[in-house]
Amino acid sequence: MIHWIRKLGAFAIEQVAFLGRCGLFLWLVLRGIGRPPGKTWFVLQQIRFVGSKSLFVIGFTAAFTGMVLGLQGFYTLSKFGSEGLLGSAVALSIIRELGPVLSALMVTGRAGSAMCAEIGIMRIDEQIDALECMAVDPHSYLVTPRLLACLIALPLLTSFFDVVGMVGGYLVGVELLGVNPGSYLDGIHSSVEWEDVFMGFVKSLVFSVLIIWICTYKGYFAGYDEGAYGPEQVSRATTNAVVLASVAILVSDYVVTSILI
Repeated sequence: MIHWIRKLGAFAIEQVAFLGRCGLFLWLVLRGIGRPPGKTWFVLQQIRFVGSKSLFVIGFTAAFTGMVLGLQGFYTLSKFGSEGLLGSAVALSIIRELGPVLSALMVTGRAGSAMCAEIGIMRIDEQIDALECMAVDPHSYLVTPRLLACLIALPLLTSFFDVVGMVGGYLVGVELLGVNPGSYLDGIHSSVEWEDVFMGFVKSLVFSVLIIWICTYKGYFAGYDEGAYGPEQVSRATTNAVVLASVAILVSDYVVTSILI
């Protein structure tokens, strides 16, 4: 019995220490926004990496998401004789929920995993230790520019996802299934309000912080939480980062929705 109590206490202490490291890591990253060295060029590089290089996968995902929503929404609404509401159903579903969430998940899988692996390799190669020896804050130098870039790029990617998704719904609903184009567009215009767009924008910002926070943390402390060493610690850290960030996105999506709804 005492053995199990000790294991439970050790687990609790370990989790509290983990949360403390996460909180301190985020604070050091946020503090680095106003500290040297200059980050403009690095931020632009990361915007290109996170934003423009994700356009294809975001557009591809958005198009087929909108098409599936148009197809499923038509057959659901047709049971009630409400096919004219297809535009409203597609637009609200994408703008409020699917656009921010799927964009964040795609960015996590494509860019977040790469960031985690890059910083993890720097950790095992002792490049981060070298930065500290040169009195360069690694949080400000490595992580803060990525956070700023994601805060800029992800809302733009979400907006791109919303537009492409609604176009995909239009192609299936209007061109394929014969919904009146005027009613589809009027449904979007009449049902979408600023509160819906604002909710999607807020979710994008929250997801941006979570993606960078979790993925860079896992890379920065590669091997510390996984209990592995060498190349294996980077692979484990990257896998754990993608899984944890994806779960955090889904959980925070419910939390933000419950607050703003």
